[in-house]
Amino acid sequence: MTDTKYTIIGAGIGGLAAAIALAQKGATVTLFEQAKVLGEVGAGLQISPNGVAVLKSFGLYDAAAKLANCPDAIVLRDYRGASVTRMELGQNAVRRFGNPYWQFHRADLLSVLAKGALDAGVDIKFNHKVANITRNGAGALIEFEEQESQLVDCLIAADGVRSKTRSAVFDGHEATFTGQVAWRGLVSADKLPAGMFGNETQVFMGKGRHLVAYPLRGGSMINFVAVEERKDWTDEGWNIPDDPANLRAAFSGWCQPVETLLAAVDHTFLWGLFSHPVLAKWSDGQVALLGDACHPMLPFLAQGAVMGLEDGWVLADALEKADDIPTGLRAYEDRRKDRATRVQKSAAKNAWAYHLRMPVFRDVAHAIIKKTSPDRLLGKFDWLYGHDVTDGK
Repeated sequence: MTDTKYTIIGAGIGGLAAAIALAQKGATVTLFEQAKVLGEVGAGLQISPNGVAVLKSFGLYDAAAKLANCPDAIVLRDYRGASVTRMELGQNAVRRFGNPYWQFHRADLLSVLAKGALDAGVDIKFNHKVANITRNGAGALIEFEEQESQLVDCLIAADGVRSKTRSAVFDGHEATFTGQVAWRGLVSADKLPAGMFGNETQVFMGKGRHLVAYPLRGGSMINFVAVEERKDWTDEGWNIPDDPANLRAAFSGWCQPVETLLAAVDHTFLWGLFSHPVLAKWSDGQVALLGDACHPMLPFLAQGAVMGLEDGWVLADALEKADDIPTGLRAYEDRRKDRATRVQKSAAKNAWAYHLRMPVFRDVAHAIIKKTSPDRLLGKFDWLYGHDVTDGK
């Protein structure tokens, strides 16, 4: 591994995780990122215990913990605000899954990972926007828009949901619009009544739509994601501004906490939710995909970033154990594909539970949830949150 130079494109969660994992094993790693700097981009993201296990293996647990929000519980409510159930997290998550459940501003987690990568010796090159990827022997030629092209021996493409590598090398199929769009944004807590959301993840469920809200940065801001079913097609990119009035109209008549939160929204972004077919393969020779580039996730399990962390760790472990790069990349795919596909499909199925349209079906479903013990409900995530890719099993 120490004799090979690895090239990664995309300094998101997955790309940085792969860079850290490889560099900590002694590899020479260059990471290309299109942004000029890693700034205040994005909003909140959730890192469940299976993702925290990877951060711990990188030696980044303490640094991440200082910036993380650790919610006390997940509370499910109907659109009128009535409680459906409450699942305790906090120390309960640690006891059950071995690690805490964390939430971050995306920029905060990126800062921890970027420092971890630099400390491990990764060469991060900013302002390198990929124009095209072509195969070159076992490796690849990366053509940048404004910088010199790079011929690389081993390419790990963590270039996101719109991956150029996926379309150029792996014949990625067209994604299909799910009939759902999502708004995201942040609201300063000082614009809201004190303690309106508490240290909890609140999920409000209604006819054809739902809203998730949780605190970040010591409760100084509230992150929200609001999903609506609609026929109108919307772009997949998650950085497209929208008028907050459209968001407020979509959730008009909902309970006071939702309307109060949305009334305080000054800026929001809207993106379409798309379903991506499962790829036939993730690796080809000395080129491989990672994270959203190979298994884009709908947001209904909050696992997009976490799967990127898991991918990065397994990739480096598989390459270290292999006799050559193609064998290592195939082993990485073999170890990750079933799990990532299961998460991908589970996330896609989860939307129906939040969006039941018929009141009678919604009332019956919520009654069943109320009668189910919260511990049993949380146990449905044992396969996901309790899995630790770093434990060697």
